[in-house]
Amino acid sequence: MEVQAGATTTTAAMKRVFLIINFLILSIGNCGGPLIMRLYFVRGGKRIWFSSWLETGGWPLILIPLLVSYVLRRRKTTSTQLFFMKPRLFMAAAVIGTFTGLDDYLYAYGVAKLPVSTSSLLIATQLAFTAAFAFLLVRQKFTAYSVNAVVLLTVGAVVLGIHANGDRPQGESDKQYFLGFFLTLAAAALYGLILPLVELMYLKAGQPLTYALVLEVQMVMCLFATAFCTVGMIINKDFQVIIRDIK
Repeated sequence: MEVQAGATTTTAAMKRVFLIINFLILSIGNCGGPLIMRLYFVRGGKRIWFSSWLETGGWPLILIPLLVSYVLRRRKTTSTQLFFMKPRLFMAAAVIGTFTGLDDYLYAYGVAKLPVSTSSLLIATQLAFTAAFAFLLVRQKFTAYSVNAVVLLTVGAVVLGIHANGDRPQGESDKQYFLGFFLTLAAAALYGLILPLVELMYLKAGQPLTYALVLEVQMVMCLFATAFCTVGMIINKDFQVIIRDIK
């Protein structure tokens, strides 16, 4: 009993460590990503598809924790199973990953046309879309706190739209600004749909939800999102421009 209790405590501690690590990575990415992307466009960058590609282009790094997880499994058991995803789950992750690639482009376009403060606040309205789609898809219940947050963020976006002249980048036309504004809202709405879809995918997967399985799903989603943006780069001839600039 003592050995089992100790193993349970260790597992719980590892889950907290993984949660903290993911929280820190997410915080750094959410804070630093928009700033770096906006700096690229402010300094004269014009490759929107390339910027969207970079949002998920680091997916091979997920192979590192997956490899560590595999090695640990081999030490504890004789199982040689490398991946746990079943075909049904793989296809669902691929479709959601493609939607993520489209969302990456919409977001990158908004960052290219709007100040970071504006685009960040607009993206924050995804909470409203997430709450609505979560209610429709996974029957998530509303609370007083969630309703209050949704209302405040939505009102903030409306105020920004009404007073758009105050934070418009110098030399940017009305058409460019408002196109960036509405595409950023579209990115928030699409991402608000993606999150409940991911939860629904896990609920319908019929597989035990483990940390390794979550990493596999994230890798497949990012892979297909990157592939979607790669096609956009090829059509837009971004690779030729990047190679020419390097030379």
